[in-house]
Amino acid sequence: MSVVIRFLPDEVEIEAEVGESFLAVAARAGIDIPTGCLMGSCHACEVEVEEVGDVCTCITAIPPGFSTLTVNLFSDPTW
Repeated sequence: MSVVIRFLPDEVEIEAEVGESFLAVAARAGIDIPTGCLMGSCHACEVEVEEVGDVCTCITAIPPGFSTLTVNLFSDPTW
């Protein structure tokens, strides 16, 4: 089952499969999300998914039950 992932503020849309990591989907879409530990501890890769809440993209998979998910990208200037 595919889910359309919409990355804001760039308005980039891409299809993703349930179970695929948000970080992998972003990379496929040409979106650079800063990372740190790649284990979810440092929260460097945290984004806001409007339908779900804040997630660490390196350890969070695309959840089932959605046709579209909107990801708000923000960055911490200290990273």
